[in-house]
Amino acid sequence: MDLNSWAHEPFLDARCPLPLDVPFTAPVAKALGVRRHHLTWLCRQGLLLQLLPGVYVAAQVPDGILVRAQALSLVVPDDCVIVDRHAGWLHGAEMVLAPNEHINIAPIRVFRPSGNGRLRNGLAESGERNLLPQDIMEIAGLAVTTALRTAWDLGRVRWPERALAALDAMLRLGLFSHDELLAGIERFRGQRWVTTLRAFAPLADGRAASPGESVLRLRWLDTGLPRPTPQFEVWVDGVLIAILDLAHPELGYAAEYDGEEWHTTPQQREYDRLRRRAVEEHGWVVDPFTKKNVFGRAADAPELLLAGAARARESRRTRIYL
Repeated sequence: MDLNSWAHEPFLDARCPLPLDVPFTAPVAKALGVRRHHLTWLCRQGLLLQLLPGVYVAAQVPDGILVRAQALSLVVPDDCVIVDRHAGWLHGAEMVLAPNEHINIAPIRVFRPSGNGRLRNGLAESGERNLLPQDIMEIAGLAVTTALRTAWDLGRVRWPERALAALDAMLRLGLFSHDELLAGIERFRGQRWVTTLRAFAPLADGRAASPGESVLRLRWLDTGLPRPTPQFEVWVDGVLIAILDLAHPELGYAAEYDGEEWHTTPQQREYDRLRRRAVEEHGWVVDPFTKKNVFGRAADAPELLLAGAARARESRRTRIYL
């Protein structure tokens, strides 16, 4: 391989015999005629990245969970399985990731069956877990816990907010039913944080469209108000005028979570304002909530929800007497 031809290039291209879209190992490179000293030089030039000892990827390949999982699959033992939120992401539930984790990738959670030890490398957070053969499937050549097993695992955490948001996101995939989710809970009797799964799996709802909506629903339930309907459709004369994040039609009250991604630009805010005004003109009371209302020690969502429901009751009572 003529290294001089790459001295001033920003990226490798089709002239290079190395894979340009997936990670590869040093033996693969050697078989293609690229020696160790070539790989070292290409890394120094910034044309290759070394993800793990002996595992490389072309610099133009975007970093992400799938790429890192592919890199791990080249060097980890065959019995290793991707679990928890990274398994959920591979199934398609992107919302199970921590905030901004698609940008700042956390170590991939790769576990082994009980008794086989744990991995120790820079890309993996590892341990042992009691996995049955039916708990494991393959996605893009990677061993991953099934969607249902992933949901059970994500629901067994200390924090109710995180558990409910993850359970909602996994149910939203439509790969298993709510009844199947509930039926398997007692399999984990006595295991760490199974009490969280037992308490919040019955509340899981795949209609929730974001973690913020899931946690806002939890705040609603904590108030003792009647259980709301996620993604409630408001129709007037056969026309759909709005889909409300959380709503209770008998109360005539709705709560919406305005996340930063979809509700911050002037155009987005104007759309929300017009949509909510249209609903309110037909007898609803609609309150918007933001991150500061729902999360953290200063969260005031319960008080705001109770006050909003009271306004809705009063508004409905006033219309009846008019």
